Parts: sequence; structure tokens; C-alpha cells
Amino acid sequence: MRKLGMIVVGLAALLLLIVGGNFVYGWNAQGPSQRDVTVVIKAGSSLPLAAKSLEKGGVIKSADAFVTRAKILGGSTSIKAGEFMIPAGASNADIMSILQGGKAVQKMVTIPEGMPSIQVHERLMANDKLTGDVAVPAEGSLLPDTYAFDNKEPRADVLKRMQAAMTQALGELWPKRSKTAVVKTPQEAVTLAAIVEKETAKKSELRKVAGVYSNRLTKGMMLQADPTIIYPITKGKPLGRRIRQSEIQAVNDYNTYSMTGLPKGPIANPSRAAIEAVLNPETTTALYFVADGKGGHVFSDTLKEHQANVEKWYAIRRERGEM
Repeated sequence: MRKLGMIVVGLAALLLLIVGGNFVYGWNAQGPSQRDVTVVIKAGSSLPLAAKSLEKGGVIKSADAFVTRAKILGGSTSIKAGEFMIPAGASNADIMSILQGGKAVQKMVTIPEGMPSIQVHERLMANDKLTGDVAVPAEGSLLPDTYAFDNKEPRADVLKRMQAAMTQALGELWPKRSKTAVVKTPQEAVTLAAIVEKETAKKSELRKVAGVYSNRLTKGMMLQADPTIIYPITKGKPLGRRIRQSEIQAVNDYNTYSMTGLPKGPIANPSRAAIEAVLNPETTTALYFVADGKGGHVFSDTLKEHQANVEKWYAIRRERGEM
């Protein structure tokens, strides 16, 4: 009998070892998902409720088994709410670590440099991960950049961060302006920077373009910036056609072909780099510039030189079939 009892105890211990090993193995074994899966854990979710979401998403085999193992092997740290990316093949242990760490998937919205506010509004309203309505923001009030946001975050909150970023940037840059800066206020800096931003896509040209416009403002010359003709027509959106002669001659608060000085306000949301360029313009004698056909511009000091450069640009456009 004693020998039989020892055998029974041994078998029970072996069985317990097998069950325990399987229990631990199931916690660390590769998960069933063969692709990365995004799972949303709602605020206030209990572990069992979160497990059901994980099972529904196909990243665990059994919600009940996950909960049982998590209570014993998952530690005491509570899970976080959010949207989480679960890698393909993640084990129960990996998943629990992700949920406890709270490293939710970050959602981003990008506002390109020089984007007008009407298009910023459209971009925010088109993002179905954001909630609530928001008015078209004041032109030039927000800083172009990429912004992270939480799932279902109010659009108004995201916009506030964009505007706070512009306020901060101006607060940092304005005191560092050079003596050659012609703008008298931060708002004027944004207004001129928006024009500079629209006139060149090359970062290396920003300060020189700013220098040209600074020279023209100092001499009381018209800025004659094409984007200021377009803004009253489209609020900054692409015109989609050539500018008409009547539009060049139009008198309004923005058209710098019919007025001296700056427009009444910005025509877009300029980048930090464009604002820096306006506050620290390149020292140059140039008063004119025109496209060179290679993505940049050719600069000139006199109207005669400029007219010759314009003819070269027209020849390039004719060759391309654009005229």
C-alpha cells in the first residue's frame, strides 16, 4: 500500500507539473494573430472586458484563459485605456505588458508649411478619429507641424495646440530678430512670412526672398506677390488657372499689385523657418526674382535684368507647353 501511495503521489505531482507547465507555456507561447492588429480598450474597461476585445480582435485564443493567467502571472499593474497595436504572434505576456505600459497608438495630423486655414479646417473635419466641430481658424494663427492626438479627441483641443505652438514660436523668435527686420510687430512678421512661404518651396531661398521683400518695403515699392492676388479669390486654395489681368488690377486689402506695404493679414500659416527668415532676412541688393524653371528662382537688382529673366522663364514655359 505504501508503494502504491507513493506512485499515486508521484503521478499527482507529475500531473500538477504538466498542468502548471502548460499554464505558464500558454502565457508565453506565440499568439494566434498572423498580422499586426489594432485593439481599442475603452476607458473604465475591466480585465475581462478587455480580454473579450482581444479575443474578438483575434490576438488571443480565449478571453477566459487570458484572464485566469493574467491574474496569476500578469503582475499587479492595472491595464490602461487606449488604442494599442498588438504585433503579429504576440504572446499573452506580451499583450499584457503592452496594455499595462499604456503605450497607445499615436494618431497624427500634419499641417504642411504654408497651408491656408480653410484647408486646415477641411483636414481636421475630414479626420474621423476626431470629434466635434470647429470654425475656420484665423489665418496665420497656427504653426504648421505634425501633431499627435488621442482617439476621439475634440478637434477644438487639437486646434488649440496648433495655435499655442504658433504663439510659443513667435514668443521665442521675435526677441531674436535682427536689426535688418522691417516688420514692426509679430503679426506683421507672420503676414510677410506667409508671402515668403508661398513664393518659394526651397528652404535655402527663404532668407533671400525675405531680403528682397524687405528691400521693396523699405523703398516703398509694391511687393507684387502673385499669391496675394489669389488669396481673396480662393482663400488660399490653388487657383487652378492663370491669373486674369482684371485680378491683377483688383483693389482689395490683399492684392500687393495694387497697394504698397503689407496685406491686412496673412494669406496662409507660415512655418517657423519662414518666420525666422523674415526676422533675419538675407542682406541683398536684389529687388526682383522670377522662377528659374528648376524649382528655384533667379534674382536681380534692376528691372531691366528682371525683365530679361522673365523672358527666359516664359521661353521655358512655352517649351513645356504651359503658354
